[in-house]
Amino acid sequence: MGIKVAKFGGSSVSDAIQLAKVKKIVEADPDRRYVVVSAPGKRFNEDNKITDLLYLCKAHIDHNVPYDQVFQVICDRYAAIELNLGVHVNLQGEFEEINRNLKAGASADYIASRGEYLNALITAAYLGYDFVDTAGLVQFDAKGRFQNGKTNDALKEELKKHDKAVLPGFYGTNPDGTIKTFSRGGSDITGSLVARAVDAEIYENWTDVSGFLMADPRIVSNPKPISTLSYKELRELSYMGASVLHEDAIYPVRVADIPINIRNTNEPDDPGTVITAEASAKDDTIITGIAGHKDFTVIGIYKNMMSTERGFVKRLLEILDDYEVPLEHMPSGIDTISVVVSNKKLNGKLEDILEEIQRKLQPDTIDIFENMSLIATVGSGMAKRRGVSAKLFAALSEAGINVRMIDQGSSEMNIIVGVENKDFETAIKAIYHSFVN
Repeated sequence: MGIKVAKFGGSSVSDAIQLAKVKKIVEADPDRRYVVVSAPGKRFNEDNKITDLLYLCKAHIDHNVPYDQVFQVICDRYAAIELNLGVHVNLQGEFEEINRNLKAGASADYIASRGEYLNALITAAYLGYDFVDTAGLVQFDAKGRFQNGKTNDALKEELKKHDKAVLPGFYGTNPDGTIKTFSRGGSDITGSLVARAVDAEIYENWTDVSGFLMADPRIVSNPKPISTLSYKELRELSYMGASVLHEDAIYPVRVADIPINIRNTNEPDDPGTVITAEASAKDDTIITGIAGHKDFTVIGIYKNMMSTERGFVKRLLEILDDYEVPLEHMPSGIDTISVVVSNKKLNGKLEDILEEIQRKLQPDTIDIFENMSLIATVGSGMAKRRGVSAKLFAALSEAGINVRMIDQGSSEMNIIVGVENKDFETAIKAIYHSFVN
């Protein structure tokens, strides 16, 4: 077998109990040679993530408010993990250095990164692996832009020296050596970068869920798990709200053709979901999953002979661009076109946009449909298969749901329908039960 890279999220490394599970998982497979860890997450609902507490320290400092109590909570939590695991990594010295840097005006990125840094130190000692700091390896330029090629070269060169290693996720460095973090969820990206650098056979992403489900369990009772899906299917589902993996983490392993396996630290025997470059044959499975979002507005425009008017669509998109409102979807007909935009992104700009449309495009009519939801039914098994659309719309009709918009990509891998917010949950249930027995 080849090398496996295992990334463990915040819930998987939240305390000594969880880290004991991590050790069992790692030791169960000698191919798990490189481990990437997040900062400790919540242990229970009312708990705080370490990263949030670190940001809170920075906020206190910026507002000249004493931060000692918050910092002590952080220190106590790591000290408890160290004690309960029976390891020693000179945490006191690390705390003192971090505190000195806090007082000296360290950046928010530096402060936030210490959560992963300290956790990786402890985890490396506990597993008996080398500790490899991502500072100096994960690289950004002077403008804070991630340096893909330089990072890959640096990680490759360094990890050749370590048969087994633990690395902190979430951060790297600027050219001047200062710490620079990714956005939230950046530990997923680090894990993906490490997997590419060591040419891993698979990138395991361990979290607190057993992969993807075919629908939101808050809407559909006991939805079936998704055993495999392609990167394209994942992109469609993630865009519509089914989020388990940080989207930027997909790119490094996708270009290297390395599968991602979403696994559950608390249920390590569950196979989870495997994400691959190409969709795999799934017997008679038609759809892969269903996901959606509420709160969109549809602007329906009718103008006679629209199709013969040059530049109509361009001018329409320019209006949206002028108001910094991104387009979600744009279904069209011969003399009609609809633009679908997020209510959140509209943010009170609707009347101004409508006035601009009327002035610049002079449509015959404009219809507005507010409080709309978009639901995506996704699956490579839908392509070139007869009767899929008929089955979907029959299910919605039988549920008494009025479909206000239909959009299907040229790949035939997804069908997006627009329904009123009040019908969102009912529509998802109807679609799910029409395709899943």
